[in-house]
Amino acid sequence: MQRASRLTRELSLLAMEPPPGITCWQNGQLDDLRAQILGGVGTPYEKGIFNLEIIVPERYPFEPPKIRFLTPIYHPNIDSAGRICLDVLKLPPKGAWRPSLNISTLLTSIQLLMAEPNPDDPLMADISSEYKYNKQLFLLNAREWTEKYAGQ
Repeated sequence: MQRASRLTRELSLLAMEPPPGITCWQNGQLDDLRAQILGGVGTPYEKGIFNLEIIVPERYPFEPPKIRFLTPIYHPNIDSAGRICLDVLKLPPKGAWRPSLNISTLLTSIQLLMAEPNPDDPLMADISSEYKYNKQLFLLNAREWTEKYAGQ
């Protein structure tokens, strides 16, 4: 019951006051959500629209939602299956999830990760080393993927 009322509250807040560049909605059931994040200005993801899937677990908010990219993205912290390496998406001790966080905070954190990758905690080692040692090539590849997969 707590999960349903909290999710309803979070979704109405996301609908009325969405974070800049982020939209989120129900996809049928209450625990199956979709979101879109616009690529940030000045990043290789600029002008891209990235779709995400959010599966809310039974134990939410005591367990973080499972979020993954449905749109392919060239990024050191996001793998080819769309899984995201981000501490707030994992439970302690390895992660930083807390019940005080919400879906809006998570989507904002993912948007920030898109703008500022963390090459020291990669899911994609090859993209991470490219980001660290050949940034121009990384930017070129990320822009190409954005145009190809996330362009309108």
